[in-house]
Amino acid sequence: MDGVGEGLGLAKLEELLTRAEVLASQQRSGVVATRSSTKRRKNLRRALQSKLLLYLRAVGAVAAKETAELGEQFQVPPSNASQQALLTMARGMLEKATAHKDVLVKRGMSEQLLDDLAKTLGEFEQTIEATRAAKREHIGASADLEAVAAEVAEQVRVLDGLVRYRFGDDAELMGAWASARNVLGPFKPKAGDQPKAA
Repeated sequence: MDGVGEGLGLAKLEELLTRAEVLASQQRSGVVATRSSTKRRKNLRRALQSKLLLYLRAVGAVAAKETAELGEQFQVPPSNASQQALLTMARGMLEKATAHKDVLVKRGMSEQLLDDLAKTLGEFEQTIEATRAAKREHIGASADLEAVAAEVAEQVRVLDGLVRYRFGDDAELMGAWASARNVLGPFKPKAGDQPKAA
């Protein structure tokens, strides 16, 4: 035998293993990025709800004595509001506060508050998109990794057939092959993949 089939089989397996390593790295990267952006968003949400929006609401309540229409404009979203609901309500509060900035500043609002609120909302929105992108990356890599794992299993079966064909009569080599093949654990074929008894 000239070893062509053997060389092609090994080359294909090495190619698949390299692809699997890249996908596994991409999957891990996506998971880490998801966790990181989620943690950052949680901190930003806490700052929005426990500091920035509460301060704006308090100043708005005082300013409502002078400008009645401000009375209901600065309601803090509930703590269980969705990310999108919080973002929408907070943006609405920012717009109203910007429109009535002079009145609010006269009633005790720091001029820096609106800039800080706009910056925090921008960062909050970025974390939402970063989480979405990271999830897409890790879910896509997971699906691809599953497909590559199936191809690796197929290629190992091809190599197993080749080894059995070439070295089936040599007990020592077959023992070494059985040991090498089970390094990651004995892979059991699915019910439909088992060879038929003759």
